[in-house]
Amino acid sequence: MAHIDYYFSTLSPYAYLAGAGLEEIAARHGASLSYKPLDIMALFARTGGAAPADRHPIRTAYRNQELPRQAKKRGMALTLKPAFWPTNPAPSSYAIIAAQAAGGGDLGGLVQSILRACWAEERNIAEDEVIRDCLERAGFDPALADKGLLSGAETYAANLEEAVAAGVFGAPFYVVDSGQSFWGQDRLEDLDLHLAGKL
Repeated sequence: MAHIDYYFSTLSPYAYLAGAGLEEIAARHGASLSYKPLDIMALFARTGGAAPADRHPIRTAYRNQELPRQAKKRGMALTLKPAFWPTNPAPSSYAIIAAQAAGGGDLGGLVQSILRACWAEERNIAEDEVIRDCLERAGFDPALADKGLLSGAETYAANLEEAVAAGVFGAPFYVVDSGQSFWGQDRLEDLDLHLAGKL
């Protein structure tokens, strides 16, 4: 059975646009998943990328065209410039880490709910109230927002180190235990074909 390490940021619009695609692919192929939220700005700094605010205006202009196109293709609501972006991604990431450790809910649903809160619902994913709501919607104890903060911080930092060691440089990034990696929500089809043995 294949295993996929999923590296992502709760600030990433492209992780949002992935929707439930990863979970559907994993279920289809019986693959297991590990969710690894990380500090995307630190990842960019470590791997030669640039934060959105530091990118050349030409790249920003293209991003501003591409994101709405991709959202339209997927039938997803998208606010191109959310009211609460960028915000502190650590609290929502810690909640995902705590939920993964606790089990019992829909982890993919939690990740999607947090991303949707940022990119479609104009909510601040750094706020406890928003995180608790997302946890509850996904079938987790809302109190997880307050638990395991120290271990969450340690895992969050470790995820960054693991990502760099695995050759990750953006989000979403899917690393299969076969040694193959796939960057971006637009490579989910390739991941699917790879797991089917066709690519």
